[in-house]
Amino acid sequence: MFDSLVDKMSAAFKKFKSKGKLTEDDVKAGMREVKLALLEADVNYKVVKDFIKTVTERAVGTEVLESLMPAQQVVKIVNEELCNLMGGTQAKLSISSKPPTVIMMTGLQGAGKTTHAGKLAGMYKKQGKRPLLVACDVYRPAAIKQLEVVGGQLEIPVFQMGDKVSPVEIAKAGIEHAKKHGHDMVFIDTAGRLHIDEVLMNELRDIKSAVEPSEILLVVDAMTGQDAVNVAESFNELLDITGVVLTKMDGDTRGGAALSVRHVTGKPIKFVGMGEKLDQIEPFYPDRMASRILGMGDVLSLIEKAQQSFDEKQAEELERKMRQQTFTLTDFLEQFKQVRGMGPIENLMGMIPGVNANALKDVKVDERQLDRIEAIILSMTPEERDKPDMINASRKKRIAAGSGMKVEDVNRLLKQYDQMKQMMKQFASMTGGKRFGKKMKMKFPF
Repeated sequence: MFDSLVDKMSAAFKKFKSKGKLTEDDVKAGMREVKLALLEADVNYKVVKDFIKTVTERAVGTEVLESLMPAQQVVKIVNEELCNLMGGTQAKLSISSKPPTVIMMTGLQGAGKTTHAGKLAGMYKKQGKRPLLVACDVYRPAAIKQLEVVGGQLEIPVFQMGDKVSPVEIAKAGIEHAKKHGHDMVFIDTAGRLHIDEVLMNELRDIKSAVEPSEILLVVDAMTGQDAVNVAESFNELLDITGVVLTKMDGDTRGGAALSVRHVTGKPIKFVGMGEKLDQIEPFYPDRMASRILGMGDVLSLIEKAQQSFDEKQAEELERKMRQQTFTLTDFLEQFKQVRGMGPIENLMGMIPGVNANALKDVKVDERQLDRIEAIILSMTPEERDKPDMINASRKKRIAAGSGMKVEDVNRLLKQYDQMKQMMKQFASMTGGKRFGKKMKMKFPF
């Protein structure tokens, strides 16, 4: 997401950085570039106009133009205002003090309500909640079945009454079921509709009146661009939504919806869907998103992904082995699996400050190559993994045959492993055998 915007923003700021001092004309010329970049990213025109006006007023002040590093000051201002534009701080779900917390999912047909109702329920299940999914889409063929499949994959129960009962009655019955069976969160999956469909829109209002939800989340397809803002406006006027879930953010290179929805509706983006898998949903952090738009990376999200994927005890044990240089291919394989669990490696690279995510768009890490490494290690005996020095020519042939690889592939992996051990040895000597750093709980072996 935001690929084209990141590129154009970087180009605009390069002009600033090439100058030691900035004049008011320099700032205004740079802001014209930023304005064009935002408009091309499909950001709402009124939003762009207000944003540029605010940034320009701040950037032509004496504290910027007379500072030693004016270009950095301008970038800082743009970063702060982008953050404000998207809501300033993370907006969390409102959890009811008296269970169950009821979340009503709404939106257009095809926006991803059913899938994202499941994704959110799965996210909160991991946090110790006991969610229930309620199937209130009685119009779309197989909608109830889809929710049951999603629920089954996540091991979350689904309440349904078929497609002959009114959605209002199903919603009320679903909440009673939740109370009886100890569910502390209820996600109501409503039918998708056009925002011009008066009958179905009124039905949403009736469900809201009947169940008094803690949250009304509007699920919006980020790839619809400017129309996403119009959808958000019309649903907000009717239902007074409490937040937005932006889906398909991994497929939108422009990202204009994310920058417009909050400003136009006054309601926060609470979550973003980053892919098709049921665990690919993230809380929306305006400050982190602003950093990524300006090519400054997103270290906090990277750390959180690592913490979710890495077992802390394993990480501490691994650190001990690194210090004592007893790191084996078994450890390598375990670490390898945990890194892969963090998601596509090219996506992780885009979160590192200084790495141009757009420059990586055509660089695809060959997942088959990663599978080959895993296959080679798994073709070794446990003893060979723990004592790679014993792997002679005949053993290499057997390992290659067992993994469907060539002997050269086995040699390459063993060479990489040796190089890594040498690197660890240098680390240990540099630190005198002490811990590499009290907070360095996670290590990436490649």
